[in-house]
Amino acid sequence: MKKFEIIVERTNTGFSAYASQYSVATTGQNLTELKNNMIEALNINFEEKGIQISENDLKITLDLAQFFDFYKVINAKALSERIGMNQSLLSQYIKGIKKPSPSQTQRILKGVQQIGRELAEVRFLI
Repeated sequence: MKKFEIIVERTNTGFSAYASQYSVATTGQNLTELKNNMIEALNINFEEKGIQISENDLKITLDLAQFFDFYKVINAKALSERIGMNQSLLSQYIKGIKKPSPSQTQRILKGVQQIGRELAEVRFLI
């Protein structure tokens, strides 16, 4: 099954999202609630066709400001050092003062994904 692209936007009360290729939208107070609500809305939309949507079928798209707002645990200063980007420039991207080029966006995304892969492989002594 193809992925459903979900565009997420921050609101004053949480998050809103819509499936860009369908007339399906929803809201949630946090990203987890938003994903669950979107899955439910898509399943209702496709119920007559017998299509069952799961979280694995979603492709969530966030802008940088939303990403860093939701994942506060990621330190922008440390990330900028890790990917070799000027801290002030990354901060301007995050605050929406400047818009990163596609190549800068890819650079940031690759850095975040590398951290994610490393964290996924961490093991603690028990």
